[in-house]
This record gives sequence, C-alpha cells and structure tokens, in this order.
Amino acid sequence: MQKEKKFQSSWRAVWSNKAPSSLTWRGVDLITAAVISAALGVAFWGYDSIMYPLVGIATAGYPPIGELQLGIWILPAVVGAFLVRKPGAAFYSELIAASVELVLGNSWGITVINSAILQSLGIELILLLFAYRRFNTWLLMIGAGLTAVFEVLYEFVVWVPEYSFFNKMVYLGCGVVSAMLISGLGGTYLVRAIGATGALNAFAAGREAKTK
Repeated sequence: MQKEKKFQSSWRAVWSNKAPSSLTWRGVDLITAAVISAALGVAFWGYDSIMYPLVGIATAGYPPIGELQLGIWILPAVVGAFLVRKPGAAFYSELIAASVELVLGNSWGITVINSAILQSLGIELILLLFAYRRFNTWLLMIGAGLTAVFEVLYEFVVWVPEYSFFNKMVYLGCGVVSAMLISGLGGTYLVRAIGATGALNAFAAGREAKTK
C-alpha cells in the first residue's frame, strides 16, 4: 500500500505544478539538448544527401529492408531523453533535429516534422509510465521500438501504401530492430561516451558515465 501511494504521488507530480525540481527544465537542459540535436540535424542532412541514395541502390532488390535505416532518425529523441531526463525532452530534441534538417533541405519536405513527433512519441510514453524516474538502456530500447511502430504505421499510409501485408511486416520488423539497436542502444552509448569525457557533468547521465 505504501509503495502504491508513493507511485501515485510521483505520477501526479508529473502533471501538477508541484512537480519535483528534478522534472523542471533548466537553462542548461534547453541549451545542451538544442546544440546536440542541431548537430544531429546537420548529420541527418549529410546522411540524406550522401548515404540515403546509396542505401536505396543497395536495397533496390528488396526495398522493405531499407527501413533498417529508421533508427538513425530516432537517435535525437533517445539522446535528448537519456541526457535531460525531463518530460518532453524526446519531443524537443527530435523537433530541433528535424527542423534543422528541413531548413538545410531534404527529400521529404515538411513531413519530417510529422515524423519527428511520431519518432519521439513511443519514448515519451514509456518514460511517462515510470513517471520519468527510470532511465536505462533497456527501457530506452523499448521506447525506441515503440516509437518505430508509430512511425512505420504513418509510413504505411504516406510512403509505402502499395506494399503487400508481408512486405509491410518485414518493413515494420526492420524499423523496430533498427530503432532499438541504432537509437536505443546507440543513443545511450553516445551519451555515455560524451559523458565520460567530462563534458556532461551538469547532467546525471554524465556523472554516471564517469563512475563506470
């Protein structure tokens, strides 16, 4: 009963004005997440221009496996969520990266903003289930996988409506695997790697990285 009351209290705190200070955004959260996300947005633009066409050629024999790239675009959401550890961090980071990609130019136009919302939704939902109190690689891998499901369902309608049911399932499976490995696993590793240098000492993730 005591544990249940404690969980309910922390859950309500996420939505109330009395949220613990640990869930309140700081200036350093906004700035650091924005800088990293903008850098990833530039990387997206470079990937769109150089690697994406090459991957398209390599997977031309069976296009559904091209969705193994999906995890790359979900990376900012995982990095932002794991680093900042506040409600909305995944949304904020993904939207900034997508906006930079949009400004620099891409093949998908304004639809990258729609994808940015979906590419962070699963992560926000998983973290919300734990009232933004638990952050680890496995949890973020699950969140990234769920996010991939939302994004792929959107792509079924907008980008690949002609795929057969079987091809859609392959496409979905590739997207989920990519998101869990590239975004979930890769994103947490990236934050820890940067944190180990001492550059993220203002964040719990950075301090944790230095102790491992």
